[in-house]
Amino acid sequence: MFETISVTTDARGVATLTLNRAEKHNAMSAWMIAELTQAAGQLGADGSVRVVILTGAGKSFCAGGDLGWMQDQMAADPDTRFAEARKLAEMLQALNTMSKPLIGALQGNAFGGGVGLASVCDVAIGVDTVKMGLTETRLGLIPATIGPYVIARMGEARARRVFMSARLFDATEAVELGLLAKAVPATKLGDAVEAEVLPYLSCAPGAVASAKELVRTLGPRIDDAVIDQTIRALVDRWETDEAQEGIGAFFEKRKPAWVTNT
Repeated sequence: MFETISVTTDARGVATLTLNRAEKHNAMSAWMIAELTQAAGQLGADGSVRVVILTGAGKSFCAGGDLGWMQDQMAADPDTRFAEARKLAEMLQALNTMSKPLIGALQGNAFGGGVGLASVCDVAIGVDTVKMGLTETRLGLIPATIGPYVIARMGEARARRVFMSARLFDATEAVELGLLAKAVPATKLGDAVEAEVLPYLSCAPGAVASAKELVRTLGPRIDDAVIDQTIRALVDRWETDEAQEGIGAFFEKRKPAWVTNT
């Protein structure tokens, strides 16, 4: 049914949503974005599903946005750019507002949009070797559409430590920042995720859904106006000389012009 993701559900109603582009480090292509949006809608509407686990195949959880997809957007007309940015934003919001508990199981590294995916989870657990980073500014871009979810998870003060610098950080700091609830050895990841799953199987599903909706309304505002603001910010960045230089340098395997450190 899906090409870039897979969905399996066990007899208890625990669904596992797996990013399945291991050869591309699960970077989000246009097709994956569409399939994640579809899966969020289907899982949210499925009365037999009690909990959803979000994880990745292979070595990486998610390397962020597919750079080929980004390159396509910079070559597209403004309307196409805006439409594609909206699809990305709507995918994140679909996962964020899904009525089922969403538990992130980060079996590998998460960069850029991968940090965004971890942030839309209700709780995220990672292996203790994981590396994370909001790496967009290295490419002349910004963490725009993921921004509301990242800041809601970390808070503004902690977000400022990593939101603009593109520096990588380890699992211990990811826990300190609030991105991960805990970091465990790879052999213990399954057990740690199961410990988050089990309590939900004793809860009334409708009450869980209502409680999740309530906590979102009580937290930072992420509404249509905020989402539109992030879409415009991303589109505006795609149109800059810096973005052209950053993406171009990546594909040409050279440092962008602004790099001054050795």
